[in-house]
Amino acid sequence: QARLVESGGGTVQAGGSLRLSCKASNRHGSSYARAWFRQAPGKEREFVAAVIWSNGNAYYADSVKGRFIISRDVAQDMGYLQMNNLKVEDTALYYCAHRQYPGQLILSTEYEHWGQGTQVTVSS
Repeated sequence: QARLVESGGGTVQAGGSLRLSCKASNRHGSSYARAWFRQAPGKEREFVAAVIWSNGNAYYADSVKGRFIISRDVAQDMGYLQMNNLKVEDTALYYCAHRQYPGQLILSTEYEHWGQGTQVTVSS
């Protein structure tokens, strides 16, 4: 059973930065993309960013463009999300997800593996 574990969440003031990490283990099959989604209480889970595993091409939600940077380390099967200039509205539980086969990057239902989530809280 493939497993993803997130880390790096915490509480910061608006304008601060955090770097989230996603470590994969016991993974099988192919690799297509590693992504980050987030969900706040009472809201739907939303796409944040994704990176194509083979070439490193990155895709971002409009709400985080220019502030967040997604990357991956293929050799260590690691994914990262550098979050800068954080806003109160970024507060959410952040999930790492992995997609083994080509699919729609922004849809959470297209990802086969998920981490447990790491909480990011941005205070004003």
